[in-house]
Amino acid sequence: MSAKIVPAEAVAEGDLSPQFDSGAVDRQARVPRGTASIGARHDRQAFDPCRGGLESTGPESANKAGVREPRDVLRHRQGIIAFKFGGTSLLGAERMLRAAELVKPAARGAHVVVVVSAMKGVTDRLLAVAQLLAERRNQRARADAEALLGLHHDVLRDLALDVEAHDRVSYGLDSLGRDLLHEVPTHQRVAATPELFDRLASFGERFSARLFAAALERSGVAAVPVASSEFVLTCDTFRDAKPQLEQTRRRGRDLLIPLLAAAVVPVVTGFIGATPDGRITTLGRNSSDFSGAIIAHVVDADELVIWTDVDGIYTANPNESVQARLLHDLSYDEAHALAARGAKVLHPHVLPLAAETKMTVWVRNTFKPQVRGTRIGLSRRSRSLSQQSQQEGAA
Repeated sequence: MSAKIVPAEAVAEGDLSPQFDSGAVDRQARVPRGTASIGARHDRQAFDPCRGGLESTGPESANKAGVREPRDVLRHRQGIIAFKFGGTSLLGAERMLRAAELVKPAARGAHVVVVVSAMKGVTDRLLAVAQLLAERRNQRARADAEALLGLHHDVLRDLALDVEAHDRVSYGLDSLGRDLLHEVPTHQRVAATPELFDRLASFGERFSARLFAAALERSGVAAVPVASSEFVLTCDTFRDAKPQLEQTRRRGRDLLIPLLAAAVVPVVTGFIGATPDGRITTLGRNSSDFSGAIIAHVVDADELVIWTDVDGIYTANPNESVQARLLHDLSYDEAHALAARGAKVLHPHVLPLAAETKMTVWVRNTFKPQVRGTRIGLSRRSRSLSQQSQQEGAA
């Protein structure tokens, strides 16, 4: 049984927030044969910052050999939603479980992919480890790296998983930890290249994805961590790499669409990608919103919900101006104009990509889910997807 969408007339006047009422959904869906590779949406122009413009993704490149569209594969649910959680929203087990409860009602009625940042402060600490290696302070760097591994194990303990799940996630953290510590030898000199900084910085999201997938499972949502470096293809400008969107979309759909079709939530690392020869890159600081837009683009999402620690987009910084007011609805152009005037709205590449794909973007507060937030997109659609009614979400 598919989810039932609440008619637009049933929504309170002036409330454009996404609303739907979940019915019983068959969570035992299996991936149809021959659907691992999903073609691009026909006749679309895709924003590609790596090429500095628009890259055609029309039917001649999208549907070779009869490749099926995501909508053909994912018909048993109502739409596709991407959730992106920032580092403040994931700082510790309690916040991870809170965020998981935001995903849970949406996942009952729609296909959901989640993109995660590192826990707040972790990326800075990893970059500090890289700087210590550059200064040949290896022993201090090693101690700090070990402390970061311990921090994530502490969060795992606080998640209070059952023994089997705890042991499985602990093994994954330890495996990542060994890779991290391999980069931080106690005595050997290390060349502190931009490539090293990217490799070390990537561990924050990789730890976070494992822990948040575990938090979702504890909340009753089937989930699996996914490294974006497996499919986000970038150039080799380390510390500020640019994604190659068309190749990323093809590779990402091979990996993500079968998971969505099986009613599993992929928990994807933000911020990181890889060169064609497999070297880890990052998209630059504060790029996790852009990562969310990329992953949403890959799965052809209807909506991208950016969960953060503010109520939405304001006319001015509310900490500096008493006249600042929350903006409930913006067009892509209006949001872009705010950003051009210096407002901290979103990563500059989010809006062009969203506009090209006609994706609705929400900015909402993880800690105040009852607040509607800011919607960026086209004119109001008759049906929205990204949140349960407040009563359902609070239940």
